[in-house]
Order: sequence, then C-alpha cells, then structure tokens
Amino acid sequence: MKKRQLGQGLEVSALGFGCMGLNFSYGHALGNDESIKLIRDAVDRGVTFFDTAEVYGPFTNEEIVGEALRPVRERVVIATKFGFNIQDGKMAGVNSRPEHIKQVAEASLKRLGVDVIDLFYQHRVDPSVPIEDVAGAVKELITEGKVKHFGLSEPGAQTVRKAQVVQPITALQNEYSLWTRGPETNGILQACEELGIGLVAYSPLGKGFLTGAMGKDSKIAENDFRKILPRFAPEAMEKNQAVINLIRRVADEKKATPAQIALAWLLAQKPWIVPIPGTTKLHRLEENLAAVEVELTTADLTELDDAAAKIQVEGERYPEHLMKTTGL
Repeated sequence: MKKRQLGQGLEVSALGFGCMGLNFSYGHALGNDESIKLIRDAVDRGVTFFDTAEVYGPFTNEEIVGEALRPVRERVVIATKFGFNIQDGKMAGVNSRPEHIKQVAEASLKRLGVDVIDLFYQHRVDPSVPIEDVAGAVKELITEGKVKHFGLSEPGAQTVRKAQVVQPITALQNEYSLWTRGPETNGILQACEELGIGLVAYSPLGKGFLTGAMGKDSKIAENDFRKILPRFAPEAMEKNQAVINLIRRVADEKKATPAQIALAWLLAQKPWIVPIPGTTKLHRLEENLAAVEVELTTADLTELDDAAAKIQVEGERYPEHLMKTTGL
C-alpha cells in the first residue's frame, strides 16, 4: 500500500477506511465480530488509517474500531470526532464548548481503548463558539498528550485560516468526489495547498452511487439516511446516471470498475488527498484498494473533467437543514 502525508508529520495509507457504515446510517449493521474481522482484513492489506466518531452509533462504532485495532495499535492511525450533543441516543445540535471537547476526548479514549487520539476532528463548526476557542481546547489536549493532531470537518476556508493561527491543522475532512466538487471552488483546496493541510475525502464513492450499483429503481430502506438526500430521489438518480455513464466509459478503457476510477480520480487530484471509502464487504474493500494501482493519464483526467463539466448534477448532497451546518 502506498503512503501519503497529511499536514506536518502524519503518514497514512493512500486509502483509508471510513468505519461509519459498519453499523450506522445505511439501514443495516454488520455484526460486531464481522466488523472487527473486516477492519483487521483492511490492516492485513495495508490500510493504516481508520475513521470513526462518537456520534456513529452513537458510541458503538468507536468501541468496534478500538477492539479491532488494539492488537495492531502501533501500526495504525485512528481518527475520531467531537462536536455534537447526544441525547437519548441521537444527535441534538452542535456543541464545541471547550469543556465539552475535553469530555468527549476522555470518553473517546476509553471507548477506543487507546492512550492518545491520533487525529481529533471538530465534526461540524459550532457558530456559537469562536473557532479560536475550539483550536485552543484541542491545543491543550495535544499539550497533555491526549491528542496528536487537530482536524476540522466541513469548515469554510475562513474558519480554517482562523483556527490555523491558534493550532496548526493536520487535515480537513470534507466531502469530495467526481460529483461533489465544492472544495475546488469554495477555497478549501486552496487553503490546504497554502497552509500545508491534508484533505481527507469522505463519501469518495458518492455514498455508493458512483459505484454504478444504484439507479432510479433502487429501493432505499426507510432507516437508510440516503432516503432524505435529494440526490437519491428516484428522479435525481435517473438524471445523475450521466455521471455513471461517464465513469463507466473510462473504467471500460482502463479495465477497471467505476469505483476504482472514482477513487483513482481523487488520488490524482493532489498528493495530499486521502479518500476514506467505507464498505461492509471484503470483496468491495479489495476492489477499492486496487484503485491505488489504477493510473489515470493527463489525457484521462482531461477527458473526465471536460465531460463532467457538461453534466449538471441533480439534487443537493444534503437537505437544506444539513447543508446549513457545512461551510461555516
């Protein structure tokens, strides 16, 4: 497995593993033993970067990740996140007050069963707490040896620059893929380039859509969070098949799968971008990891970009109330 550098001093596998979907959000949960085995299979295949959060479950995802990685702790990087109130097992608004950040850190350390959190992200910006105070709280945790690196998820570029002054940021975790190109135009990629920050691309396969396995006739379970996403309405998926047709055309030329092309495209954008696809199946994990070996030429990338520019993606990536929590 090839390696990449996030920020100053955090080396990770070129592809990470997004653990959320093991037991949260997608309408089904893999059993704990199966989840643990899949995470360890990923380690055996060279993955060293694993992403979780206290709200996944909530809490149970961290416990699974911690148990799975305990035997190989020295070989892996574990990222988790703070930033929400959790009441009655559900997210109940953002909360990045410094005292809350420190409480979450202590709880996450226990659930993960580790002495230090490698990368601690603010999950979403809290408009009621100055980002300088958030960065300051994480800086104290770093000084205390409880956290190694600071990250932000879905911030705006101005927020990034303010936080960077207080505590250097190692990574931003933003949605980025062939059908979610916001970081290219909202200042995030520019800020990463200027400040030496890595970008961890979540949903690099478009929450499953860019694999080519979904269409207007796909049945989405009521408890699958894609049910509320505008892009996954049947009429939107029908119109967005143009994106899949483009990816599939290049995939056929390269003797690769659509998922591999989507991941290879991301890897080709910048050397400091690390996608974190998730899966519950070993054969999909192996398919994703093989994307690291797919070589897209300048001509391939130009073809993809030129064709993608002519496609109008139908539907926002989140409903309005969730879109309001991003880019702050």
